[in-house]
Amino acid sequence: MKSSKQTIEKSTVLITGASSGFGKAAASLLAKKGYRVFGTSRQGDKHETSDYEMLSLDVRSDESVRRCVDAVLARTGRIDVLINNAGYELAGALEETTVAEAKAQFETNFFGIVRMTNAVLPVMRKQREGRVINISSLAGLLAVPFHGVYSASKYAVEGYTEALRQEVKRFNIHVSLIEPGFFSTNLARSAQRSANSIIDYADMRRRAETVFRESVQRARGPEVVAAVILSVITSRSPLLRYRVGTEAVWLPRVKAVMPQKGFEIGVRKTFQLDG
Repeated sequence: MKSSKQTIEKSTVLITGASSGFGKAAASLLAKKGYRVFGTSRQGDKHETSDYEMLSLDVRSDESVRRCVDAVLARTGRIDVLINNAGYELAGALEETTVAEAKAQFETNFFGIVRMTNAVLPVMRKQREGRVINISSLAGLLAVPFHGVYSASKYAVEGYTEALRQEVKRFNIHVSLIEPGFFSTNLARSAQRSANSIIDYADMRRRAETVFRESVQRARGPEVVAAVILSVITSRSPLLRYRVGTEAVWLPRVKAVMPQKGFEIGVRKTFQLDG
């Protein structure tokens, strides 16, 4: 985005999943920096704040997405930044997860991004300017045991974003990924569980979930990620990937250079899969 104070004050930011976590932290920070911020959640104005406006949005619905984008355009006439943050976490062994549960995970975490981006791109192309920031995860860089479908949805976001970045660059639309490691947000605390439960996985699942929960409890707050989002918006030449948090930085590097067998042993040890 242009750096003048006047331009920042007129810049419109639309953030999905802004009722908590990364979305809420980003919305609060950007509003304080002078951006015109619209946050979204399924409950809409039930999460209303004095800093930014909240709109009702279900990213699983084409009609809901259209209404939300139209509402922003009716108020501002433009959308400068789209932050695709809405999502949830599905936990459970892959064999325990039904196809319907997997489809529901993708409907929000992946196709929700596709819907929002397709709704906003015509506006940004007309403006010949815009930013799309997709919130991915360390789980989109290496698969997390007992979060396999969640990881798969984030891997899909990675591939989608890489291709989108190349396709819209000529329109002066910049596309980036934020890849957080462990952070203390409601995402992990409110994770959904696969409906099925297979006894053979019970001990492994319990140990892995304990490791995951304790990692989140020790982690920093979402404000760290919000600050990175601000830096992406203000950068003249934003990068494709921004890995945030110690684990997100060094684990993909270790995976890239370590023999596969050794890395897998490390994963099993970390999540205590073998007891």
